[in-house]
Amino acid sequence: MSTKERISTQFTLQPAAEAPELLAEATATALPTISGDVDVFAIDSQIADTAALLGATDLPPATSANCVLVAGSRGGEERIAACMVLASTRADVNKRVKKLLDVRKASFLPLERAVSESGMEYGGIGPIGLPENYRVLIDSRVAEADELIIGSGIRGSKLILSGSALASLPGAEVIEDLANDID
Repeated sequence: MSTKERISTQFTLQPAAEAPELLAEATATALPTISGDVDVFAIDSQIADTAALLGATDLPPATSANCVLVAGSRGGEERIAACMVLASTRADVNKRVKKLLDVRKASFLPLERAVSESGMEYGGIGPIGLPENYRVLIDSRVAEADELIIGSGIRGSKLILSGSALASLPGAEVIEDLANDID
């Protein structure tokens, strides 16, 4: 059974474009820039975090992708990236992301700043609708996935789409080995 089929047994799926109330404003605005189907389903905000959602749906971590916001600077210029990695992996911030951003040190964007700049809620931040100055780095395993669950911008819903649809985001970069498997 596909991820979408399994989700539809517990939640009501609908085309995301037809349910803007289930999306952050920035996500809804950016949705037309994606090639491919994007569905949304409402959830209890108590299960917005990946581990809670996977536990509630009994889905494996490889069915969900997390968006990790990372920042660093070089020569006084700040560089920010949204890293999309499978929930079964961890973004390689200290080596791979740092090198891609060409910074001395990369670290997670502070929570308050991530929420403020993205216009999205913690636990719902996704790559669709992020500020234009954010690079969107997508692990190749995410881009190859048939169906993925990602943040919709709010805690009360999730998006489901293909990795190729996600990789169609304007400016998205598909990166080999952006993440390491979690031991």
